[in-house]
Amino acid sequence: MQVSLEHVRQRIAFQKDALPVMYGEVDFSATPERYTDDISVSSMAAYADRFPPPPADMVERVKAYTMLGDVTADAYAALIPKYGFRRLVGMLQQACERGVEAVADAPPELVALIREMEAKPAWLDMDLVRRGAELNRLPMAIFAPWTIRGAFLATFMNKYTALPMALTGTLSNTTAAKRVNETATFFTVTTLPGALEPRGEGFKAAAMVRLMHSMVRFNVLRGMSGWDKSVYGIPIPQVDQMPAGLIDVFLLAYKMKEEGRTEFTEDERARVEFSRYRCVLLGLPEDLLMDTPQGIIDIMNARSASIRQGFDDATCGELVRATMAAYLPPDRSLGNRIRNTLEGRVARLVLVKNFLGGNAQAARDMGVPVGPVDYAIGIVILSMITLKTAFYSLALKTPGLKDLADRRLVAKIRRLLRRYGNAEFTTNAEAYRPAPGAVAVKPG
Repeated sequence: MQVSLEHVRQRIAFQKDALPVMYGEVDFSATPERYTDDISVSSMAAYADRFPPPPADMVERVKAYTMLGDVTADAYAALIPKYGFRRLVGMLQQACERGVEAVADAPPELVALIREMEAKPAWLDMDLVRRGAELNRLPMAIFAPWTIRGAFLATFMNKYTALPMALTGTLSNTTAAKRVNETATFFTVTTLPGALEPRGEGFKAAAMVRLMHSMVRFNVLRGMSGWDKSVYGIPIPQVDQMPAGLIDVFLLAYKMKEEGRTEFTEDERARVEFSRYRCVLLGLPEDLLMDTPQGIIDIMNARSASIRQGFDDATCGELVRATMAAYLPPDRSLGNRIRNTLEGRVARLVLVKNFLGGNAQAARDMGVPVGPVDYAIGIVILSMITLKTAFYSLALKTPGLKDLADRRLVAKIRRLLRRYGNAEFTTNAEAYRPAPGAVAVKPG
């Protein structure tokens, strides 16, 4: 559903009146340093020649949403002084598991959050969402466990988007492992049968992620040292959730463009519907969720082109190194130690290929050594993944085997979730630390 830019700007400005405790000191008429309309100095500079400029309307929409938090979840997070963050978390969990009616003396802000998440967009086809979840179970069960650490690094390659993670303590190896496993948990659990329905596991996880992000905004915007609003704008704005929520369908749309196709197949449409609805549950505005291949490419590129380049080793480099050094498995058994080592080698290749343009020396300069052994291990593991994927793909298309294969994938996902641990999706301001790289450097 497209809304006018004027309506979007009114929604942005509304934050100041609705939540003065968080947004009262924010100048919404000012453009933060992180935003640029010059693609040559943006995070998309290296790829500008591969894509035409995004439509002007999308560019303006992304600029506006750069200053939007999550008004509904933010209002609930703003109750921290009254209830404490642990009680807010507990009430939200109870509301997701048993319904908001089960929460004694539920604050109106909690009721509003749950009701907003329960409301279905007019365009939504839940049958397509269920099919999309089914299609996503295969990559989440087979491919994602080997690549989630590397994919998690996307947030850290730019100081303007990485700073919230640094401030909230992710510079430590232990916290980095927790955040990687929580991210893996969220995207994995949403693919389970019925997960995105009210009371579903994915619905609950989305609510918890929204509250976690809102708690970060609440704690940071109240004057935390190291956060300069004129430089960084709003912590974790809506546009910064687009890459994680839409990367799979963006890659799909880009592949279609290379193939000369402009229409989704039925299964591709299901994957898009699933990703869009998951983003809705996370609080993303519907007018950022395009439903055509070109629209998805344009909005994602408009977001990338809006963020100024900026790699700060004290923030970005430390986050990358902490994440690469983190030990992810639940225990130190020999099998888990071996798997962690192998998966870490694959993560190095993901870093080089996806975020450093194939430049292995840039990874070494960052303190992440990449050598022949990594490439050899990567070839073996990716070959294994390819074979398993082909086997399950065939089984899922074969009458008589389809249901069995899907049940096997669901069982694998359940085992993975136990491996990832009990995701809390919380943030505690007492653990926050000023990031060493959080300084305002004006562009020259």
